[in-house]
Amino acid sequence: MSFTTERPFLGGGYPQASILKKTAVSLTYLLGIVTFIPIVGQLANAVHTSTGSNIRRHSSLSGMMMSYSQTYMLSSSANDYIQREGPLARTGLLANIGPKGSQASGAKPGIVVASPSTSNPDYLYSWTRDSALVFKTIVDHYISSSHKNVSLRVLIDDYAHAQTQLQEVGNPSGNITTGGLGEPKFNIDLTAFEGSWGRPQRDGPALRAITLITYVNWLLDNSNTSHANTLWPTIQLDLDYVANDWNKTGFDLWEEVSSSSFWTTASQHRALRQGAALAKSLGKEDLNEKYNIQADNALCFLQSYWNPDASYVTSNTGGGRSGIDANSVLTSIHTFDPSAGCDAITFQPCSDKALSNLKVYVDSFRSIYAINQGFAENEAVATGRYPEDVYMGGNPWYLATFAVAEQLYESLSVWDAQGSLQITSISLPFFQQFSSDVQTGDYKSNTETYDKLTSEIRAFADGFIAINGRYTPDNGSLAEQYNKDDGKPTSARDLTWSYASAITAFLAHDGIVASPWGAQGLQIQTDSDGHCIANPGPMSEIVFKVEKDTVYGENVFITGSIGQLGNWDPAHAVKLDPKSYPYWSVEIEVPASISFSYKYIIQNQNSGSVAWENDPNHELQSSSEGQSMVVTDTWHN
Repeated sequence: MSFTTERPFLGGGYPQASILKKTAVSLTYLLGIVTFIPIVGQLANAVHTSTGSNIRRHSSLSGMMMSYSQTYMLSSSANDYIQREGPLARTGLLANIGPKGSQASGAKPGIVVASPSTSNPDYLYSWTRDSALVFKTIVDHYISSSHKNVSLRVLIDDYAHAQTQLQEVGNPSGNITTGGLGEPKFNIDLTAFEGSWGRPQRDGPALRAITLITYVNWLLDNSNTSHANTLWPTIQLDLDYVANDWNKTGFDLWEEVSSSSFWTTASQHRALRQGAALAKSLGKEDLNEKYNIQADNALCFLQSYWNPDASYVTSNTGGGRSGIDANSVLTSIHTFDPSAGCDAITFQPCSDKALSNLKVYVDSFRSIYAINQGFAENEAVATGRYPEDVYMGGNPWYLATFAVAEQLYESLSVWDAQGSLQITSISLPFFQQFSSDVQTGDYKSNTETYDKLTSEIRAFADGFIAINGRYTPDNGSLAEQYNKDDGKPTSARDLTWSYASAITAFLAHDGIVASPWGAQGLQIQTDSDGHCIANPGPMSEIVFKVEKDTVYGENVFITGSIGQLGNWDPAHAVKLDPKSYPYWSVEIEVPASISFSYKYIIQNQNSGSVAWENDPNHELQSSSEGQSMVVTDTWHN
């Protein structure tokens, strides 16, 4: 397969002619724009906005970012919107990075301000997650551009230095060796945020490692071994945290549900896989083995999120919701590896599971937002985090809607590169949106069915871009959300992640894809029942004991975050022995030197009912290889 990976935004680099063959959009809007105001002026002169029955033309806009207007950019097409919004998204993103960003006053060098909003909500902080995703966008551009922008290199090095400093900052989650790497956010002056929050959040170290590994790989490719070696300790701290704690629960990317999260597990898998390859490049064979073992285990666990009965990803194992969540769509685009094709094991964008999941996700928003009324079942609509959302009223998010378009564009790129698409029984409902009589099978690119489907899907993807365009203010600023009833921007203004999501979606629209990261050809081992078999590596033994009074027909089991404890599934929990009743005990062989979470449950053998002990989870670090330990727990009433 052949792809274009050069990412011409944020300065330097022109697209190859082949990139533009399927679109009328010129990518010059994403080149280095030195003067911002003339671009805004051109935009304002080109855009008509309406309020009620009155039409007015804006002839000029002053300043880097004017205040929010209640008028909206009415894009006639996705192409028009991309042309207009591209340079503004670039400027909005850079404005939120310290120390020189126009909206990042007080931020240290390389620190990403999530949003300059200081009230309702206050987002004037730096999240590890958001920062890593923003700088992954910048790093991808820098390393793929044929014309290197020196100012971006400075920003990247500033980011790396700032993250190294933040790893050392003690915080409510702990310090550098006791869990502090899982702290979700910091003050923009590199001090700890001490307030209450949903912590820990275990995706941050993985995402930061991915971004820095991508940069270090480029350094090594360009014979800058010295600088690469200075960044390795920062990367190793994050990778060791992920390798040791990936199977522990934590808060999801929306900071609301403490459980296992599809997004987090997938990010951790990618980080470990890339980390293993980098460790091998640096001659660290022991770490290469360690990270690969845990990458295999994370990939194994990743399969458990798939809901085969409803054909979508259950994005969180807890929370009491349906599990339908933008979490899963964001996972597909941020773990996209064009060399992996439509692989379902890693949930690549064009895999049958990812496409089925996408349909379920999009359809869940069709009836709950007023602005989505009147659209056909195969037309694009605004999407949010999850259908049960009530935060700020529960509204569409720019980044969520952009993510849908990006997944579709990336699917189209893979199909075009491989010259075919496949429809399985899992993905059939997705494709039948565009051709009701289409059937399962392989369709080559020279067939009428292929042309019809890909044309319809491209128009579908463009619709999500246009939806966001309809509710983007005339100055191009992107908030976190827009109101579900009238489309007005709401919540945090100028969200940096919103700008980054616009940029990556626009690049995907033009067929520019990410570089491979190691997803190609990955396999999982399964047992006779089709269940994934983990790769435990070195083992140790633990005797679990707990005191619990029961009645006839009740038995005590243990389940938890590792395969040996059933991965939180009561059906695969391990039964304890009551031979020393009321003490129950069991000896279990578990992976050596890992951290994991667990709980005890009571199962009634007559009724089949299951009763869990109360929160919090029990947490444990297993002993080293070949060693044993005895753990006596107190039941959490």
